[in-house]
Amino acid sequence: MSPALATDARVVVIGAGIVGCSLADELTARGWSDVTVLEQGPLPAPGGSTSHAPGLVFRTGPSRTMTEFAKYTVQKFGALEADGLPCFDPLGGLEIATTEARWADLHRKAGLAASWGVHGELLTPQQCKQLWSLLDEDTILGGFHTPDDGLARALLACRAQMTRAEGRGARFLERHTVTGIERADGQVTGVVTDRGTFPADHVVSAAGFWGPVIGAMAGVDVPLLPLAHQYATTEPLPELDGRDDVRTEAGRPILRFQDRDLYYREHTDSAGTRLGIGSYAHRPMPVDPFAVPAFDEAPVMPSSLPFTEEDFAPSWQDSVGLLPALGASRVAEGFNGVFSFTPDGMPVLGESRDLRGFWLAEAVWVTHSAGVAKALAEWMTDGRPSLDLHECDLYRFEDAQRSPAYIEDRGAQSFVEVYDVIHPLQPIEAPRPLRVSPFYARQQELGAHFLEAGGWERPHWYEANAPLAEGLALPERDPWSARYWSPIAAAEAAATREKVALYDMTPLRRLEVTGPGALGFLQRMTTNQLDKKPGAVTYTLLLNEAGGVRSDLTVARLAPDRFQVGANSGADLDLLLRHAPAGVQIRDITSGTCCIGVWGPLARDLVQPLTRDDFSHQGFGFFKAKQTYLGHVPVTAMRLSYVGELGWELYTTADLGLRLWDTLWEAGREYGVIAAGRSAFNSLRLEKGYRSWGHDMTTEHNPYEAGVGFAVRPAKGEFLGRAALEGISEQNVRRKLTCLTLDDPAAVVLGKEPVFVDGAPAGYVTSASYGYTIGRCIAYAWLPASAAVPGTAVHLEYFGEKVPATVAEEPLFDPKMTRIRR
Repeated sequence: MSPALATDARVVVIGAGIVGCSLADELTARGWSDVTVLEQGPLPAPGGSTSHAPGLVFRTGPSRTMTEFAKYTVQKFGALEADGLPCFDPLGGLEIATTEARWADLHRKAGLAASWGVHGELLTPQQCKQLWSLLDEDTILGGFHTPDDGLARALLACRAQMTRAEGRGARFLERHTVTGIERADGQVTGVVTDRGTFPADHVVSAAGFWGPVIGAMAGVDVPLLPLAHQYATTEPLPELDGRDDVRTEAGRPILRFQDRDLYYREHTDSAGTRLGIGSYAHRPMPVDPFAVPAFDEAPVMPSSLPFTEEDFAPSWQDSVGLLPALGASRVAEGFNGVFSFTPDGMPVLGESRDLRGFWLAEAVWVTHSAGVAKALAEWMTDGRPSLDLHECDLYRFEDAQRSPAYIEDRGAQSFVEVYDVIHPLQPIEAPRPLRVSPFYARQQELGAHFLEAGGWERPHWYEANAPLAEGLALPERDPWSARYWSPIAAAEAAATREKVALYDMTPLRRLEVTGPGALGFLQRMTTNQLDKKPGAVTYTLLLNEAGGVRSDLTVARLAPDRFQVGANSGADLDLLLRHAPAGVQIRDITSGTCCIGVWGPLARDLVQPLTRDDFSHQGFGFFKAKQTYLGHVPVTAMRLSYVGELGWELYTTADLGLRLWDTLWEAGREYGVIAAGRSAFNSLRLEKGYRSWGHDMTTEHNPYEAGVGFAVRPAKGEFLGRAALEGISEQNVRRKLTCLTLDDPAAVVLGKEPVFVDGAPAGYVTSASYGYTIGRCIAYAWLPASAAVPGTAVHLEYFGEKVPATVAEEPLFDPKMTRIRR
């Protein structure tokens, strides 16, 4: 048995904060008893972020994964006690709105709560005041109340879990400063401290803002930035007396005033009840983790920095405006507490590929701590987590996003945006442009409107096509759905259906897999039959051991021992590299290559005159590949189409990309060629029913549920995840990814909205876009199989409004595939 699955594995966890204690509890509960937790400070309050964390637990957010983490934290801590005191107080949470934008966002958040299974309700100003009597109800428009959220007592939860873990064999050692990580042959072997060395098969860095320090010892980059966050407490307020007692610390819901980047919680002791105020409204204050003093050298504790009153002054005035009773009080004490932020605000979880057995559990707040620990413990003991973690994966960041400058810039912006209203399409503002395709100059000339993903500039529409949109009869959009959208997208979609368009597909990840064992390796890793003649292209899946969809791939066999793989993320490359046998080479060729999608009924008319090879349907069939020349440019052409039209993906090296674009553009003038963007692309792919991994399907879904069971060929032999699919079919699954069309042609949704069947929440939307060809919005959603029957009436909730929809037969466009196979 491998070290990752051995029940007698020796585990060393670095850090006895809330994550380390939770992980020790979760691991020992699963039978791993040889667990040592090392802490540089004194226990039970070692001086990291846990020691000063305010303990707010609000579960609802745009990430389902983070919501599930928080839900488990509430569930677990709600059942724990230490010294007869509860580790979680279900006080509820109250978010109030003082602007129309925030009030609309709270309606959207109520929809997210329904999608993710969190109970919540929207309140009037008067109802908000009943929960928080100090509020000036004239300043607020309403609130969102989640009665099961509340206050986690982090240090008590640490103690409770330490006691349970110690009872199962774990040990917690205080005042052990880690000075090195031992390794041999790419495997971690131990942890060196100032008080001895501890052998280990697994080492978990749960060091919080010291994560980069521990990572450096292991030779592993940890992309996080520690930043200081202001927290102040008032003098005792008589207005708060009467509802709290020392046992519960607080009696009112945790209050968030996000329009001013503020939150409030009560602190009750023998002197009375004070108000704690946390602020994200100040300038970012980065902290060098390598310069943070040890516990005995810090004035208070390492994570507590001196309070900067001048930074807090505006927040105090905003607080007095919301809670007028504060006008007679003052700040009694405060500090700037250090927390961890990543470039995208999400945790960093997973095992290093370069140092096996070295795990990261970093940038995790108390809110999500128990959920993260459970997922990581499953990963370590079972080989996989039950929850999809692609948003938190260690390898989600591109190389261009791992520079110290990028981490500092984006980490600081993550702090600024903690309470901002973020649109699902909203791009980062800086650093841009970072990664551009070879066509970037031409795209700028055409007035491309760029959004960003993975560091890439991605055109979403082109102003040059504005004349094509004149006179189009399109429904008027609400302000939210109109952001990052243009009616030009409708014109570009129509041009793709009627003529021909060029799409920049360069940001899609491309891997080259070579070597005498390449075919056998890819056969074992993926679900479809790849043993075909060179020139074949196959759509296939990467599964985990439980049969969940880790990714979907297109695999082109370009030679007997050479394959080009179209992948989704760095996690795909990571998985393949971990499993590749000797003699198989895997290389990421994305940055050195580029791709143009040429799609539309006139695609062949455009491309055929540029090559001497036969691009007819008989000479170049669907899902085939050829290496040829278009004009002066060598290309790898693949007969694929993600938009449901005739066409090809054309690949060449980056140095020839501009020449390829110009060649196609000049040849296409007589056919009315246009450049088209991602907005039209997404509409077209949903009309065709094509799935988007990470949105429509993840490791939590099997292929038959997701509607991609056609890519599974059990008869070909053994492959990863095959055994888990035995006995499963599209006929016996209990849930399905389902196509919905909105009944009102003017209605639009964007994704993650709850879906109601017979008036009760039954699922949620994964992807949505207006289908310009069919004249109404399309939404894909996860629903119980009993409801996924064409003709079933459902409704979606969009900003509090009920939007009727109907389950539709898919695909909505060209179900017989006649257009794509011309």
